[in-house]
Amino acid sequence: MNIDTIQQRLLEEVADLHDVPEGAYNLRANGKSVGRNTTANIDIQSKPEGNGIDIRIKDGTTNESVHIPVVLSESGIKETVYNDFFIGENCDVLIVAGCGIDNCGNQDSQHNGIHRFFVGRNSHIRYVEKHYGSGDGSGKRILDPVTEVYMEEGSTVEMEMAQIKGVDSTERTTVAELKEGSKLVVRERLMTHGEQHALSVYKVSLNGDGSSADVVSRSVARDTSYQKFDACIIGNAACSGHTECDSIIMDSGRILAVPSLEANNIDAALVHEAAIGKIAGDQLIKLMTLGLTEAEAEEQIINGFLK
Repeated sequence: MNIDTIQQRLLEEVADLHDVPEGAYNLRANGKSVGRNTTANIDIQSKPEGNGIDIRIKDGTTNESVHIPVVLSESGIKETVYNDFFIGENCDVLIVAGCGIDNCGNQDSQHNGIHRFFVGRNSHIRYVEKHYGSGDGSGKRILDPVTEVYMEEGSTVEMEMAQIKGVDSTERTTVAELKEGSKLVVRERLMTHGEQHALSVYKVSLNGDGSSADVVSRSVARDTSYQKFDACIIGNAACSGHTECDSIIMDSGRILAVPSLEANNIDAALVHEAAIGKIAGDQLIKLMTLGLTEAEAEEQIINGFLK
């Protein structure tokens, strides 16, 4: 791979890559592909217009992975990339995405990843997407991802979305449509600090009998940062849905939770929960009696909360 030490560090943060990954991969740095590999079952091709890739996974592919992380280490880069995943039937595959931005300049750097997943019958997909920012420049680190998931009968998609450090502005939009017997599980972990702001929007349509969705977000807002969690589950069949936002607010942070449900079928069972509060004083006191400072105790609680 033709990457420098900063880009390597970013890859480690967003994709846990310390070397060239096994299996299929497409690595992108500063607007260009810097490494690609396909396998007998997973093919990756550039789109003809050059603004993204198509990933095609054959029926019956199991125990394989696809890594498609993006890193930006130059100030002023702004790009939108369209990646489409065509996943066959009876597959079991890990997909690792994510974006890391290191901005040491005075111009904003921005990456918008538009991902569409077409998941075949009875397939199981685990999707991991991490966002990370670093650099001491005045330019912002901006990430506005869009994820669309279209699930056929009996399929399962597990999504892990994490943003813990350094991203100045993010607007994450996730849309999912589920057919009969399909299952969506989303686990979001988010922390904002400074003057950062983060918007998470989820719209999940349960269109088939026996379909289900479980969308859970855990977040921490520090300093003067702002967060909004806006999740809507729509029950159009005999289905079950659950959405939950559990947040810790600190300093002068602000959090708005807007969970919503729409039932269009008498057998749609939908539940939402939201809780926002500060760190409990008794938790701090307990840890401080063990020899931790107040700041160390707070970090321990936050780390455990966001696991």
